[in-house]
Amino acid sequence: MVRIALGQINPTVGDLGRNTTRMVEWAARATEAGADLICFPELAITGYPPEDLVLRPRFVADNLAALEELARRTASGCAVLAGFVDRSEAGLHNAAGLLAGGKVVARYHKVKLPNYGVFDEQRYFVPGDSACPVRLASSALGISVCEDAWAPGRPWDEYARDRVKVIPNINASPYHRHKIAERLEVCRARAADTGAWIVYVNSVGGQDELVFDGGSMVVSPDGELAWHAAMFEEDLLVVDIDVPEAAAGFDGPDVAPTVVPKPALLSIQRPPWPEGPEEVYRALVLGLGDYVRKNGFEEVVLGLSGGIDSALTATLAADALGAAAVRTVTMPSPYTSAESLADAAEAARRLNVRLEEVRIDDVFKAYLSAMEDVFRGTDENVAEENLQARIRGNILMAISNKFGSLVLATGNKSEMATGYSTLYGDMAGGFAPIKDVPKTLVFELARWRNAQSDPPPIPERIMTKPPSAELRVGQKDTDSLPPYELLDPVLEGYVERDRSAEELIEEGFDPDVVRRVAAMVDRAEYKRRQAPPGVKITPKAFGRDRRLPITNAYQRAKPPLGPQGPISTRAVGRPAAGTD
Repeated sequence: MVRIALGQINPTVGDLGRNTTRMVEWAARATEAGADLICFPELAITGYPPEDLVLRPRFVADNLAALEELARRTASGCAVLAGFVDRSEAGLHNAAGLLAGGKVVARYHKVKLPNYGVFDEQRYFVPGDSACPVRLASSALGISVCEDAWAPGRPWDEYARDRVKVIPNINASPYHRHKIAERLEVCRARAADTGAWIVYVNSVGGQDELVFDGGSMVVSPDGELAWHAAMFEEDLLVVDIDVPEAAAGFDGPDVAPTVVPKPALLSIQRPPWPEGPEEVYRALVLGLGDYVRKNGFEEVVLGLSGGIDSALTATLAADALGAAAVRTVTMPSPYTSAESLADAAEAARRLNVRLEEVRIDDVFKAYLSAMEDVFRGTDENVAEENLQARIRGNILMAISNKFGSLVLATGNKSEMATGYSTLYGDMAGGFAPIKDVPKTLVFELARWRNAQSDPPPIPERIMTKPPSAELRVGQKDTDSLPPYELLDPVLEGYVERDRSAEELIEEGFDPDVVRRVAAMVDRAEYKRRQAPPGVKITPKAFGRDRRLPITNAYQRAKPPLGPQGPISTRAVGRPAAGTD
């Protein structure tokens, strides 16, 4: 039998000292629990992803020194498996180090380097070319790192040949919806390939746009999920795996674990993993909270309009940081309805967050007066509407400058996709928590959160009134956009599945809606480049996942035909408000 601890920790990129100390503390806890080995996540020393930090020789040297320090400080306890950046004659490696007795007794170099989606490891690392079998507590173990598990081949063929019975796989696998089910299937496939127990250890926490959701697990040789850790929080899971001694002739270093009493394990059952809107909501809370805390902010500020997006963002912020750290501002213009002001005040009251009012009527008039000669002879259009959004953005940034608050932008993915947002206005901010959340999912999350407390944080009228930017009399989002229940499925196909307009039409979507939406998405790329970062919760988020040229003459969306021929895509579906 081998007793293994899964150390699901929340590292901070670049904080080598804190990350190392955290692992020392958790290794001591694992030793007290009688563990033979504790496994920490991929690149736990540096945090993941370290990106261009690894191009700095000093950073790599400091990370190697931190690994040696971790070995020294855990010398009297159980063995430790931790991710770090290694250096060899071939170059830099995404590596796992096995530490025991104060030394690094084995080093494994990740064989498969992902280079898709949010990953660009081939920019930094060279692949390893061999497996790393070891003997621990008389049992045969094989080390692997993250992407190694997502396809058969090396090192799994070698571990199967050597009849390795336990294979730790250390990960920094970022979250998107339903990702946990994909990981479980991957572990089951590798268990079937090798006949071994798969010990899958994942990181947890927020890092810029990415959220690491934890969900570490142990999968048996027959593919059963034997044990699992929590999601979206740190967790130490200690398990006993009943495996035979290593076969005769087994080739690998012999790691003699520290002999400690093995107390009986307490209950290692965890609640079921969250699903549906709860899963997404908890990812957003974790990503927002870690972004604020890890970047040294003590409070956030956002505009509270009385609409669903700002109400959900305020609720997320209160849940992530506590109500005392959330400052909200309502900034009514001549077009702001009394109902919206009342709804904003009620939402702030229910959340117990600070609410201030800064009217923009006089500022708006001053802007119009200043522009009177320039605008003379023209009709009112988006220019006047967007002035209001930009005034509000300036007010929030002024509060940020004065009090050190981080401005939260409240735009959702449907708006970001179509360009239904104002540069330097509602797009202003340091972080956009719901940037990757489609509008229909915004409502779903709000309904779920409202069901979790009494009274619900978001007033019912906010949930039921037609969405509106309120930048002109009687304005509704549907004046400029298709209804969200039609828009969001098209965006999912065009953005996340990368289907062409023609393919979506063949799938049965309305041709006019598809062409209109596709043209809006293509035209708004320059805006998205200037948007703040936000939590990734879909398989393809704007930014890291989806990188298209701004200057792009390839028309994936063929323009619809008008009476005189093709209509320019520069005019198709141009929103009446918030275009730039």
